[in-house]
Amino acid sequence: MPQRLLIPFGGAAPSAHHLGKAHLGGKGANLAEMAGIGLPVPPGFTIPTTLCALYYEAGGRLPDDLKALLPEGLAHIEKVVGMEFGSATNPLLVSVRSGARVSMPGMMDTVLNLGLNDVTVEGLATRSGNARFAWDSYRRFIQMYGDVVLGLDHYLFEDALELMKDDRGANLDTDLTAEDLKALVGQYLAIVENETGKPFPQDPTDQLEGAVAAVFGSWRSERAAVYRRLNDIPESWGTAVTVQAMVFGNMGDTSATGVAFTRDPANGDRLIYGEYLINAQGEDVVAGIRTPHYLTLAARERAGARGLSMEEAMPVVFAELAEMFKRLETHYRDCQDIEFTVQENKLWLLQTRAGKRTAKAALKMACDMVDEGLIETDEAVLRVDPAVLDQLLHPTLDPKAARNVLAVGLPASPGAASGAIVLDSATAAEKASQGEDVILVRIETSPEDIAGMHAARGILTARGGMTSHAAVVARGMGRPCVSGAGGISIDMDSRILRIGGRELAEGTVITLDGASGEVMEGRVPTVEPELSGDFARLMQWADGHRRMKVRANAETPEDCTTAVRFGAEGVGLARTEHMFFGEQRIVHVRAMILGTEEAQRRSALEKLLPSQRGDFEAIFRIMSGLPVTIRLLDPPLHEFLPAREAEMVEVAETTGLSVAAVRRRVAELHESNPMLGHRGCRLLISYPEIVEMQARAIFEAALAVGGNIVPEIMVPLVATARELELVKGVIDRTAEAVFEASGKRLDYSVGTMIELPRAALRAGEIAGAAEFFSFGTNDLTQTTLGISRDDAARFLGEYVEAGIYPRDPFVSLDVEGVGELVALAAERGKAARPALKLGICGEHGGDPATIAFCEEQGLDYVSCSPWRVPIARLAAAQAALRNKQGGKQAG
Repeated sequence: MPQRLLIPFGGAAPSAHHLGKAHLGGKGANLAEMAGIGLPVPPGFTIPTTLCALYYEAGGRLPDDLKALLPEGLAHIEKVVGMEFGSATNPLLVSVRSGARVSMPGMMDTVLNLGLNDVTVEGLATRSGNARFAWDSYRRFIQMYGDVVLGLDHYLFEDALELMKDDRGANLDTDLTAEDLKALVGQYLAIVENETGKPFPQDPTDQLEGAVAAVFGSWRSERAAVYRRLNDIPESWGTAVTVQAMVFGNMGDTSATGVAFTRDPANGDRLIYGEYLINAQGEDVVAGIRTPHYLTLAARERAGARGLSMEEAMPVVFAELAEMFKRLETHYRDCQDIEFTVQENKLWLLQTRAGKRTAKAALKMACDMVDEGLIETDEAVLRVDPAVLDQLLHPTLDPKAARNVLAVGLPASPGAASGAIVLDSATAAEKASQGEDVILVRIETSPEDIAGMHAARGILTARGGMTSHAAVVARGMGRPCVSGAGGISIDMDSRILRIGGRELAEGTVITLDGASGEVMEGRVPTVEPELSGDFARLMQWADGHRRMKVRANAETPEDCTTAVRFGAEGVGLARTEHMFFGEQRIVHVRAMILGTEEAQRRSALEKLLPSQRGDFEAIFRIMSGLPVTIRLLDPPLHEFLPAREAEMVEVAETTGLSVAAVRRRVAELHESNPMLGHRGCRLLISYPEIVEMQARAIFEAALAVGGNIVPEIMVPLVATARELELVKGVIDRTAEAVFEASGKRLDYSVGTMIELPRAALRAGEIAGAAEFFSFGTNDLTQTTLGISRDDAARFLGEYVEAGIYPRDPFVSLDVEGVGELVALAAERGKAARPALKLGICGEHGGDPATIAFCEEQGLDYVSCSPWRVPIARLAAAQAALRNKQGGKQAG
């Protein structure tokens, strides 16, 4: 059992932020730090993340030691605020919030106004002199506790509220009187008893224990599990729980609540960005229940909004808030996302954290903060998540294209997306899984929509502001989002979206522009991104800190051109089999395969030679002297042969063979497990004439292009040194024949792809014939784990959720298993040949976590998809910087 189960903050409590986010959670650590530097933070205490694991070990029960200490934590709050938890005359109310070590907005549960019951609500009304506020807080508490702790459907309460408003002729919740709200509380209490068979819990201590347990329990909720899986957050981290004195933004016109960013999270501009509501609590802003107002006059005027900004309505408090923003950003040296409450003109800060931002904003903030002297270039490089660059590497709407604008909402998350309208999360996930582009349209999103939001190309909501759940999550995912589009309505019975005076059936294609807030009919054309400005500056800094080279997996002129444009330093994998499927080539490939005699195969290969040579010439010209690694033919031959009878007839006609002969040859080449069959170097040893043709095409192309080209020829699927020696012998003999015939020579190297466990184990022997190793981690993962990449999707999600693997091992390298083989092969290969070049060319080459591992192992380069080259460049720089920092700390 940990020594400290409760860590107090605020008042005279010593700051405990040094315990870190891993122990206190992000919220707890930041609250402790804010209180420690004298900011107005309501006092409270944090239950650390270690208790989350104990909660689950106890079968979903709070440890008795923790329950015994809760009064001690409450006593700390009571002493600071001068109120008493459960008092009939001077009641202390608290909030109970989650706090993982990384921000997971809206994914876990919160309970506000805890401590209210039929007695304390009267005391709160008397002490505050505001009966309406007291009953409003009680009805909020019953609904939130009923939803989060008792598991009741929140729509039960919302329906009762809407009926009350209709009955009283009220447009907004704030139009209801104290008597209305008191009557509503009676209805809420009846709902709880009818649904659960028990009265609403009246003992505040029982309420507190139930809420703490529910917040721990929400760590494993479906929405939290989906978010963790999407963001590679280990389940083992758990969440902390923070219990904090309530401050109230719903005490009338001198009270308010809001969410703010110290810089614009959409574009990075250095200005206050956020929203607030008078006479409200924080959930009203975050959930989008009421459309909030702007904080600044400038923002209101830009939007053409009517509601007074906070700068106008509460100028003194706004000035104090703006000063707090400066202090927080200077202290944390990063853009902050802040939640605040104003209680009767007194400002309180409830939370600060690094603000989630778009890729464009992340780059601008990093560059601006270097210019402002807040951070150095190395910290700027470390500040930007490599994965978010993906948002900048894809097309945006063509500004010249015609736009039939149906509605305009708030530009909540930039970018552009077109897709078919879907009206619920489950449909979005289903349609996307079938390869369809969809736009998720909702009145407002909730955390339960996380799977559908991830599946959708873009998100459109009728309600909510730019700090609503939809906006925050969309920005974090890089999804375009338009929120608060008040001119739309959804008819779920008819599955129709009403927008701009039109009725659009579900499935109709629309386009969102998250930068302007426009919703358009149909699909709007796009343009390629411009990778200049802040992007270019950060990439330049990253390249200055990077040790490893970054290459691309590319074999077409288009892919090679993209790779060069994105800064690739060569081709790490050109898959020659991808060149054989063209309509004019597949005929010759099939003729070669169907040939039973060597002469027949050579005749077919001779016809393929010009095309193959042309492929390599194009690559060499585009890469302009950069290294190019070409993998010889890898897949089994049957992949090139027809499977259906009609195709066999067609092949027979083009090759001059009988249909029976074609059918017989297809049967002969059939393998039960072709992934482990006659492919790679095994195929090349059986048919050395394939090696001769490909090697000849490579050398002739390199000589034709000229310059300083040094081809790197990779032999696939080697398990023994002898296999490589045999194929290398054919390559070397072919090279000499080409050089002699042309009267010119060039340097080249021969290496192998390490993709079998035996090859990794015998790397010392293989290095005797290999001048480079390229780790083919796709097959190395398959053959090490005994899992088929093509079939694993059915169960790998369960494996990750159960903690068997921390991440999908085909997305992020299994460092403990496959990684150990890579490390062993690198060590043994280098021992046998110190000049051995080491790279990685599997899909893992674009994964930042895998790149960090490659840096630790001293690999010379990573190779990835052309579109992920900038991501790999930044990740490689970050890995080098962190290794350097680790070395300094160790020293």
